[in-house]
Amino acid sequence: MGNSNSSNNDQNSWITAPPNDASAPMFEPSFRSVVERRPIFSPKISFNNGQSSNSMLPAAIAPDSSQSFDQIRYQPYNTNYVPDAVQQIKGAKWTNDFVGVPVTSGDKSSVGNSSCLPSTHQSTNFSPTQQPANFLNNSVAQIRNNPSHNSPQISTEGQFVALHDYVKRVDDDLNMTKGQIFNILDNSHSDWWYAECVSTGNRGYVPKNHLAAVTSLESNEWYFGELKRIEAEHYLQLPGNDHGSFLVRISESQSSEYSLSVREENTVKHYRIRSRYSRTDPTLKRFYISRQLPFVNIQQLVNHYLENQSGLCCRLGKPCIRPTHPEPVGLSHKLIDKWEIPKSSIILKEKIGQGQFGEVFKAVWNKTTIVAVKTLKPSSCDAADFLREAQTMKRLHHPNLIQLYAVCTQTEPFYIVTEYMSKGSLLNYLQSPEGHALDMQCLIMMAAKIASGMAYLESRRHIHRDLAARNVLVGEQHAVKIADFGLARMIHNREYVAHAGARFPIKWTSPEAANYSRFTIKSDVWSFGILLTEIVTYGRSPYPGMHNAEVLRQVDAGYRMSKPPGCPPELYDLMLECWAADENKRPSFATIHFRLEQFCEDEQPAYRNANTNIHSHPNGNSIVALQNKQNPSSGAYHNHIEISVSP
Repeated sequence: MGNSNSSNNDQNSWITAPPNDASAPMFEPSFRSVVERRPIFSPKISFNNGQSSNSMLPAAIAPDSSQSFDQIRYQPYNTNYVPDAVQQIKGAKWTNDFVGVPVTSGDKSSVGNSSCLPSTHQSTNFSPTQQPANFLNNSVAQIRNNPSHNSPQISTEGQFVALHDYVKRVDDDLNMTKGQIFNILDNSHSDWWYAECVSTGNRGYVPKNHLAAVTSLESNEWYFGELKRIEAEHYLQLPGNDHGSFLVRISESQSSEYSLSVREENTVKHYRIRSRYSRTDPTLKRFYISRQLPFVNIQQLVNHYLENQSGLCCRLGKPCIRPTHPEPVGLSHKLIDKWEIPKSSIILKEKIGQGQFGEVFKAVWNKTTIVAVKTLKPSSCDAADFLREAQTMKRLHHPNLIQLYAVCTQTEPFYIVTEYMSKGSLLNYLQSPEGHALDMQCLIMMAAKIASGMAYLESRRHIHRDLAARNVLVGEQHAVKIADFGLARMIHNREYVAHAGARFPIKWTSPEAANYSRFTIKSDVWSFGILLTEIVTYGRSPYPGMHNAEVLRQVDAGYRMSKPPGCPPELYDLMLECWAADENKRPSFATIHFRLEQFCEDEQPAYRNANTNIHSHPNGNSIVALQNKQNPSSGAYHNHIEISVSP
């Protein structure tokens, strides 16, 4: 199904032509960008015929074989422009200095050519009353995009920019508007910092994960950090993004390098951003896509391609819209080490579910924050079990696990307060019209995220014991998080033996757990295989037409569910591995996660929708379209830059 040699596959998809400049063997070809083209509806085809036409190359990357990388130097470009918005930064000091601009030797006239300049050098009129939300694209960009060794200097030590809005939850919190600048006064806590807003002078606590240093790469809207290639493509195809939308991420195959992902119509292309130190000056580092266009930093590189196509598939447009924003760790800084909160601070709204321990409500905490509250039925379970669940959850932090906020245990019914997920359970979501609209690629991506969360539990020596679609919650933009740790237990001796009278769902339970009440992480793997059938059938109950006793008897005799309609064969093979009778032969969650991601990468065209080749929905009551395969001719070029086509 998936190729275990992922790094090699990823590396091979970046095709580089042989260099024609023998004097610079350590660098990429002097006239070809390293680019990966990944059409949404094309199979994986790589081509390279080693030919090109220099006369047809874009002027910005015209070859000059007599010129080495070190000969491309930075000429001073004088600027007296000071954006008004920058003056709002407390203590800002602007000096009339020089900005490094890349020009080739013998063409100094290009210094005054705006087409050769990064976009930060294009004068823009800023209003002194500009809203703080625009700082991110104006004053902050002006600060961070200039080379540190020869650019206008602004004193930004200790200053951070707000990446997201934040509404205060408690009295000593501080409201934040995206783009505002803050001085950090106390960063002793790992998750909440005490800060002062530069523009207002107000002070208070703010969530650390909503901030980034003003001069850092993370402060840019287009920087997504560690992001899978398949996720980058998914994000760029979401509503609100269009032709030219882009993002920068850390390269999967080379963690020391970056990738620029660009949407061109219905295609997403990936360009490798490389870096090299000068052979004559080891302290001089440059970033480039085309070796003829090196930049002092990635911000300047992006700004250049915002103004110039320079051999890319298109000029960069708007940064990719972030589908989700991180939740602060905990409800507030006051509750990081304090888990008990009064029930009076919780207002229950509507009931949104029911589980083994009790009911689940949408609620509001402190009249400011929407939360989910799970209640415990009076006398239905020992209070110690309830508190053990909370104790377990509070130590676990992962993007695909529901976050525990607090508990209320002074009076019955007890409460567990967690983050709220707007779409409800995965089971209900899959059965809804919105869930039915998901294609197989998106379904597999959601399964991979669940496997990622379970791999984290596996690494922390925890078991779940009730992994099923009903216990996975869905948020905006297909975010999924594992919930209901009511049956989770710390593994001290590799297994957990259920106490007398414990109940568990037979159809999701492994044979050794059902017959001997012995639960391990491998029994969770069995349950995950059942969960996969729920996902690919859009919420169909497993073992249709069979009751629990029959399921238990048939599974013990070696029966396994047949391949669900519409399920890719490789995915069914993974299900069968999860259902191995010998638990030691079942894959780990780390392996499952890896294989599902590879399945998305390598087999992606098999479940991308187009307007042809209709087949039945796995449930038999809807229609899904298979992709219309395209086969570009080997040796083709796009904008005269050699391209590799991969899924």
